[in-house]
Amino acid sequence: MNHVRQPASPLGLFKSGVSLGGKVLQYRDKEKIYTQGDPAFTLFYIQHGGVRLTTRSKGQPSAVTAILGVHDFFGEVCLAGYPLRMSTAVAMTASSIRTISKNKMLHLLNKKNKASNALIGYLLASLKKYRDHVADLLTSNAEQRLARILLRLAHLEKDGLGPVEIPVVSHQILAEMVGTTRPRVNLFMNRFRKLGYIHYDGTLVVSKSLRRALQSN
Repeated sequence: MNHVRQPASPLGLFKSGVSLGGKVLQYRDKEKIYTQGDPAFTLFYIQHGGVRLTTRSKGQPSAVTAILGVHDFFGEVCLAGYPLRMSTAVAMTASSIRTISKNKMLHLLNKKNKASNALIGYLLASLKKYRDHVADLLTSNAEQRLARILLRLAHLEKDGLGPVEIPVVSHQILAEMVGTTRPRVNLFMNRFRKLGYIHYDGTLVVSKSLRRALQSN
């Protein structure tokens, strides 16, 4: 395997997270960060590790709505005035996560400079990713949806340099995100591995060749 990198920060200026302020907290594997319905006064920035978001509708089991990794935000809907958490967040591995107050982030966004523009661009891109994920569920087959999820996790949707390590994700969780069964995800992941699109070496590594293959279909 050639040089493997962590995904580049889509925020650039905030890669270290220090300029965002707040406190860095350590979470253990499978430790809950917050629960759906909790008051929402803060948002979070992942500096190390990974986070799984799940949402439960009344009378329905929880569904995985996002898998997040290094340099991702979550809990950002509080900026839109939502008073309660809309999902449950759980650390997928030992993680370092920066907690930022809603008021601090709003102050940064209101500065109207290069930094605030980067933050606004990131938040808008997050909304687009959610919209694209819903569109994938309606228009793509299960194998294509899995490929797009892996590319999003590795920040390789467009011009990533790859290959890139991503958070460790079980095939069951991927199946819930794709909307298919675990055996089918196992089949697709084995096919991707044999074709050289992904690689297992303690972590899961995604190659940009997966993006090229998806674009050619």
